[in-house]
Amino acid sequence: MATQGEESYPDLKEFNNGAGSFLKVEEREIQRNYWMEHSVDLTVEAMMLDSKASDLDKEERPEVLSMLPSYEGKSVLEFGAGIGRFTGEIAQNAGQLVALDFIDSVIKKNESINGHYKNVKFICADVTSQDLKFSEGSVDLIFSNWLLMYLSDKEVENLVERMVKWLKVGGYIFFRESCFHQSGDSKRKHNPTHYREPRFYTKVFKECHMRDDFGNSYELSLVSCKCIGAYVRNKKNQNQICWLWQKVRSEDDKGFQRFLDTVQYKYSGIMRYERVFGHGFVSTGGFETTKEFVARLDLKPGQKVLDVGCGIGGGDFYMAEEYDVEVVGIDLSINMISFALDRAIGLKCAVEFELADITKKTYPNNTFDVIYTRDTMLHIKDKPALFRSFYKWLKPGGKFLISDYCKSAGTPSEEFAEYIKQRGYYLHEVKPYVQMLTDAGFDDVIAEDRTDQFNRVLKRELDAVEKEKDEFIHDFSEKDFNDIVDGWKAKLIRSSAGEQLWILFIAKKN
Repeated sequence: MATQGEESYPDLKEFNNGAGSFLKVEEREIQRNYWMEHSVDLTVEAMMLDSKASDLDKEERPEVLSMLPSYEGKSVLEFGAGIGRFTGEIAQNAGQLVALDFIDSVIKKNESINGHYKNVKFICADVTSQDLKFSEGSVDLIFSNWLLMYLSDKEVENLVERMVKWLKVGGYIFFRESCFHQSGDSKRKHNPTHYREPRFYTKVFKECHMRDDFGNSYELSLVSCKCIGAYVRNKKNQNQICWLWQKVRSEDDKGFQRFLDTVQYKYSGIMRYERVFGHGFVSTGGFETTKEFVARLDLKPGQKVLDVGCGIGGGDFYMAEEYDVEVVGIDLSINMISFALDRAIGLKCAVEFELADITKKTYPNNTFDVIYTRDTMLHIKDKPALFRSFYKWLKPGGKFLISDYCKSAGTPSEEFAEYIKQRGYYLHEVKPYVQMLTDAGFDDVIAEDRTDQFNRVLKRELDAVEKEKDEFIHDFSEKDFNDIVDGWKAKLIRSSAGEQLWILFIAKKN
């Protein structure tokens, strides 16, 4: 194995590489036999279980590495290291790296390729072995690529608990898994892989908490979750999903995302909104307004669209299928993205989803032909800064479309002011809104007052819900029914009085 002495890796506790105690012997033996069978030829194709692995690797590997936080000079654990597809890349910047795999021939191949990196220790071990130990709070980054799907549910839960202990406060866990179904085309006599729904991993990691010896509580905060774009582009496949989590003090993990997922967009809340707006949609008018507004974009095949606040993806699927464009849908709600990923399965369209805070995202300049956002900017406090970013991300000639709530001139009523406060909205009058877009660099800014249309849609949606009252209550609850009816009636009062406006903004980057 590695030539380095143990003193080079002070945070790696003594490890017995013999027969460790496994959480579930049967599961481990099944997975070990499976990988022994597929590790005869130690090639990229064998490791990725795909005949087109070499081509995929050229796109996929740089994409995965680009998602990692800075780890220069830091301590990294690589689980499921395989033959070293990522090991060498990580070793170039890491301070020290432990590369681990449970198939001996595989990790030896890795060492033969990357053993010249003196900051790497190669270990043959099973991550579920209780003999595998690292010092608490000693690791900056844990990286795994296609590992958890080869563990049982309980083994995943136990490993997550251990990883959180090993991480430093502020440290990161990055992992990538195949969800829903297999992607590779390699023939297999049997396949014991667990193709789980993404929400399983999100739930397990989100609910993992730990306390240190001083009583301090820590948990994992989700930084991002997204499809691997290389698979979307090459296979129209959204099932390759990666997560980035950061270890934080429990009292620090607060904020808007938690509000969205526990208050405004709980799973039940999303389902009842979809019931009102139509399958795949959680914004005013559903498919009808989406079709109308998208027609204003003059989309062409092959163009790239960024949908900010994509919700559960209905508009993205429509644009990709109807106009043959590539769509990147981004949302801050974990629950929204989970729904969107579920709905993407089997559609075979060029849509990739990402859970992230758009105010903290960066894209290369001139990336998108269109940026599209529906009833989302009302959540953004610093709109000028975000609009400047949108301008940079758009290609010359690109278009920007927003539908958003605005307020009329003057002081809002107490009821409207309380609604804005309770929702956490940042609403503006139309003229200042146009000025923000102009100041960001946009040309030909158009502001269309769609409040009358908003009222018509609200009335139609309200009538439909009230006509199906018994069925709605049966599928949800009487409280859900009353919340929708009361909410829609209150919006009708505000918008009919001209206090709450619904405006469509269209702008260009010349």
